[in-house]
Amino acid sequence: MNTVVQIPAAELRRKQPRFQGMTAGHRACLGCGEALAARLVTEAAGPDVMIANATGCLEIFTTPWPESAWRIPWLHSLFENTGAIAAGMEAAMKAQHKSTKVLAFGGDGGTFDIGFQALSGMLERGHNVLYVCYDNEAYMNTGIQRSSSTPHAAMTTTSPPGKERMGKRHLKKDMLSIVSAHHIPYAATSSVAYPSDIRQKVRRAMAIEGPTFLQIHCPCPLGWGHEGDESIEIARLAVKTGLFPLIELERGGLTGVMPIRDPVPVVEYLKRQNRFRHLFADDLRAKQELEHIQAIADHNIEIYDLSGHGESTYDTDGMSIVRRGGMRRA
Repeated sequence: MNTVVQIPAAELRRKQPRFQGMTAGHRACLGCGEALAARLVTEAAGPDVMIANATGCLEIFTTPWPESAWRIPWLHSLFENTGAIAAGMEAAMKAQHKSTKVLAFGGDGGTFDIGFQALSGMLERGHNVLYVCYDNEAYMNTGIQRSSSTPHAAMTTTSPPGKERMGKRHLKKDMLSIVSAHHIPYAATSSVAYPSDIRQKVRRAMAIEGPTFLQIHCPCPLGWGHEGDESIEIARLAVKTGLFPLIELERGGLTGVMPIRDPVPVVEYLKRQNRFRHLFADDLRAKQELEHIQAIADHNIEIYDLSGHGESTYDTDGMSIVRRGGMRRA
């Protein structure tokens, strides 16, 4: 008689670091940060998961009828209801006494804006769901319109620079603080430039019972205006300037940061992207905006204590190092 051995879900996921929930052959643009981030998340999460995916770039380029790049149970939700769909999936798993973890995927448009109401409800009710926001800072799939995640002074088709203003005049919404105000166990930011950090944070979130949130910064070559082979370098500059801090919050309290070993001036990040090219014109307003953006980065570094204190394995330089044999730190 055969003996059935049950392996705990957490142990199964730990033993499946190379599992790919999203395969090659999708139709993402060259250098798409979102495609790489989704692959890294599903690798870290393992096979015992199911996904609710909001309308957006990720949904479109992975599921052109009749094809699909997904190797795990996947459901297309609307822009506005991904949190509600994920909550229903989680309730169904719980009713069947199954340990399958539910993940919810959305872009910044489907998370910061259109889908925020359903997301807030999901978090407030305490559903055991990991929500991942792939933040490329605009509505890229529909023509590069500004979202509430679009950075201050960035140019989009609906925030063009001109006589009235120099690009988007509003600040990027602090989504992590808003999400954390729901008193959830864990919320964090990460960047596609740091795969090891993504893996660690996904695994941390997967091990928690209750709602968790991960916001991953994902360059969009088309919308940001840079070459596809520059995505990782530009994403790393966003972190090293302090414009996109990598932090962890538990029950609203700051519990972890990735220190910046050698902070970089914001102009090094901005000048690499066409969406900020108007800030380098011979215009007094452009100079003022550059100073404003530098002040935003300096403020982030100060309030999150991002200044490094010597070299560290887990700072912005140490976390990007590949170990001997090709294995990363996580």
